[in-house]
Amino acid sequence: MPRPTAAQIAYGSCTVVFSTLAMLLLSQTSSPVGITVVALAALALGVLVAMTASLPRTRTAEAPAEAPAGEERVPTTL
Repeated sequence: MPRPTAAQIAYGSCTVVFSTLAMLLLSQTSSPVGITVVALAALALGVLVAMTASLPRTRTAEAPAEAPAGEERVPTTL
């Protein structure tokens, strides 16, 4: 299993912190059970964000631009 990159750790950590604060402020819970549920949900969300932050993106092959009729494209070298 590959090690997480610095970007993955940063994205996951920021997600955990900000989502925990947001959920606690929005739910206004003060019971230990509610705080535990919010913390576990934030951790799960942080792991999800960290794991999907480095998914390889598939590139679609772009069709080369067609030259207008009657023009010839000549490569230049510098």
